[in-house]
Amino acid sequence: MKRTTGEFVPGSLAAKPYRAFIPNPLPPDPPLAFDAELETLRNQAHLALGRLDMIGALLPDSHLFLYQYVRKEALLSSQIEGTQSSYTDLLLSELQEAPGMPLDDVREVSNYVAALDHGLERIREGFPLSLRLLREMHAILLARGRGEDKLVGDFRRIQVFIANRAGESVFVPPPPDRLMACLDPFEHFLHEPPERIQPLLKAALAHVQFESIHPFEDGNGRLGRQLIPLLLCENKMLAQPNLYLSLFFKSHRDEYYDRLQRVRTEGDWEGWVRFFLLGVRDTADQAVVTAQRLRDLFRADQERIEGLRRVAGTALRVHELLRRRPIMSVPEATRELGLSFPAVAASFGRLVDLGAVREITGRQRNRLFAYQAYLDILIEGTEPLPPVSS
Repeated sequence: MKRTTGEFVPGSLAAKPYRAFIPNPLPPDPPLAFDAELETLRNQAHLALGRLDMIGALLPDSHLFLYQYVRKEALLSSQIEGTQSSYTDLLLSELQEAPGMPLDDVREVSNYVAALDHGLERIREGFPLSLRLLREMHAILLARGRGEDKLVGDFRRIQVFIANRAGESVFVPPPPDRLMACLDPFEHFLHEPPERIQPLLKAALAHVQFESIHPFEDGNGRLGRQLIPLLLCENKMLAQPNLYLSLFFKSHRDEYYDRLQRVRTEGDWEGWVRFFLLGVRDTADQAVVTAQRLRDLFRADQERIEGLRRVAGTALRVHELLRRRPIMSVPEATRELGLSFPAVAASFGRLVDLGAVREITGRQRNRLFAYQAYLDILIEGTEPLPPVSS
């Protein structure tokens, strides 16, 4: 359905003309047209979210899964923006024994986790998802590393341009003097009750609108992706923020940006919603499969460790620690567990003999051990995007 979703206004910078896009307020007018295919996909996405919300029943400690899953999402979201850090880099950076990681990349990912945690904590306290909360999260997101030289925690006061990976300008969001005229109705839309607009559809529309407004100098893509689980948690569709679409967006990066742009140029909200719902369905289903795989892995390894009998107790505690931190050193594990160094070192040796853990440095001192099968599952899809060829 052809509709107008905003207006393009002329401007110029350094004698170069451009056309900035001013989005119309949400919801779309005329309303979205749900054909049979789109309705089926919406039902499938809802069912997948329901299964995802029951993920706690699959794992002995669902918080462990969430802890690692949030870090994976943070990494993937930053990779979409060009970060080249790996999941292993992030885990290593959290160890005192492993300095020298690419600090800007790692800080960017760590900031993402901290910003999302802050947003969720505020929502659980009853604070609404609002422009104020988005500014608070932005201040955390860009607290250190790349972007800290930009205007942090406040809306931009300059015109920005959105470029593709080759550095070519492909989209110009509203001028700074038009921002609040866009952001005020956006905030009102965020506050619409579920009976007025279904939360999953609200998340789909709000993500595009936020990206089109692009209210900050930097960090808009990451914050816009955080909006999705925040909205679903605020509207009680998820108990935990365990739906993260960055892997789907990364895997379909060109279509992702194309769908955003077609909303602006052609009013194709239906095409975007179809893409979004497909991502929700597939991502939620994959998260459930991942939880099942982890449950099976943890059970199998626990049974093998219990077979050690007399010396199983300490090894089981090390195994439990590795489920929280899949890369670990003996000194760090000793501090975490409050056990003796020889007992912990011996347990790592037994886990290596069982094939559950491997030493990854090849050194005699300052060795690091990885829960490799667990790490392999977590790493899936987190390879950095290749650089653009010139």
